[in-house]
Amino acid sequence: MKIELSVIIVNYKGLKYLQNCLDSLFENLKNSRFEIIVVDNNSDDESCSFIKTHFPAVKLLESNENLGFGKANNYGVQHAKGDFILFLNNDTILLNLVQPALEALKFNQDYGFLTINMVGENKNYIPAVGKFPSPWRMIKISLLNDGRTEFRTGNFNKEKTYQVDWVTGAFMLLRKADFEKVDGFDPDYFMYVEDVDLCKKIADLGKTGAFVPKLRYIHFVGFNKTRENMLIHGYRIYAKKHFSKPSKQLALMLLLVNKTVKRLKNY
Repeated sequence: MKIELSVIIVNYKGLKYLQNCLDSLFENLKNSRFEIIVVDNNSDDESCSFIKTHFPAVKLLESNENLGFGKANNYGVQHAKGDFILFLNNDTILLNLVQPALEALKFNQDYGFLTINMVGENKNYIPAVGKFPSPWRMIKISLLNDGRTEFRTGNFNKEKTYQVDWVTGAFMLLRKADFEKVDGFDPDYFMYVEDVDLCKKIADLGKTGAFVPKLRYIHFVGFNKTRENMLIHGYRIYAKKHFSKPSKQLALMLLLVNKTVKRLKNY
């Protein structure tokens, strides 16, 4: 039977998350034709031996170096047999069947990528989509969030599918053909903003993003200073790739202001 969906998980020292993540996948992919591919970025914990022992059905690809997020996912896609790809973070737990999200993508050719409702460990709403960057938005990363009331509050019409600019790579569902058409994740990004970049490239094909709020997953996301600095670095790369010269210069200046303010605040 032909595989329809390839789930790709990049793992780096994620042993403590793997059991719940993979259990939730097998539970919520019932009756689906799927494969699960884990790309391990040279973890020095017991992640690989754990997968081999407890999840032998998972295809494990072991890298001898940390490739970062985008490159590792590209590597996983090279081994994927499905016509559809689900990029999923290792620190996630699916709460609903994946099939309705897959059906929404399959039957709407205008959708280039799709995500579902992200919640935290305590089931609190966490924004999972955003607006494409403009130079002025670079002054504050939060300005890249979707400003619509539903996306600020998390109070969605659960029967509606929302059109969005970009979706998080923590749960990103798309067609393999579209991914390959835009040459996948840009390898210039190590971690952060490569998902925004990928969505922009697919949007430039004339397709849109979709957000399905009635389906949810837990993401054990946390805040740290390193993440903020990597976001700013990622948006510097984005600005150089997607903005014209005057807009690029403005964006880079505002990102520098952003970083300076954070440093002064010891943020």
